[in-house]
Amino acid sequence: MKPGIHPAYHPVVFRDRAADFAFLTRSTATSDKTVVWADGNTYPVIDVEISSASHPFYTGTQRVLDTAGRVERFERRYGRSRSA
Repeated sequence: MKPGIHPAYHPVVFRDRAADFAFLTRSTATSDKTVVWADGNTYPVIDVEISSASHPFYTGTQRVLDTAGRVERFERRYGRSRSA
């Protein structure tokens, strides 16, 4: 790899405030805010809107829409038959 053309890759804490969940990983993202992690070191912290701890798909709270019922209701309302 060419030296001097890649961004700095360093440890960063990503924090999901809604779920009170944070994880330490490496990233090129930076922040002026910092947090003291469990290991006693200070890392930049990036607050995110949603993470696996609060996303409906990963938490099992996702709702499935009944699209078949909607199609049938539309066809009844506007008079289209299924055989057409």
